[in-house]
Amino acid sequence: QVQLVESGGGLAQPGESLRLSCADSIVAGTLYGMGYYRQAPGKQRELVATITSGGTTTYGDFVKGRFTISGNNFNHTVFLQMNSLEPEDTGVYYCIMALGFGGHRSDYWGPGTQVTVSS
Repeated sequence: QVQLVESGGGLAQPGESLRLSCADSIVAGTLYGMGYYRQAPGKQRELVATITSGGTTTYGDFVKGRFTISGNNFNHTVFLQMNSLEPEDTGVYYCIMALGFGGHRSDYWGPGTQVTVSS
């Protein structure tokens, strides 16, 4: 059973950096893409960044060049480097991986990791 293991969240001051990591515990199936979404208190979940297995990246408008997503297709691992953090970046960050098994593609979500940006 696919389980995504997340790490790297925590507390940062405005302007500081954090690096999130997410790994597929069984490294099985066909990888189509990976990414991160986030959810702030009282708000809907929103896209932060995604990367396809071919390396194409997409970012939420609010990122404005501050975050960089990267991934390792071989071991199904995705990283999110977050620089110049702002208080508005506070929220729970969820990893997502699109994996295919037997011709069926599904999205798998991690449990989420808390990011708090505060002085």
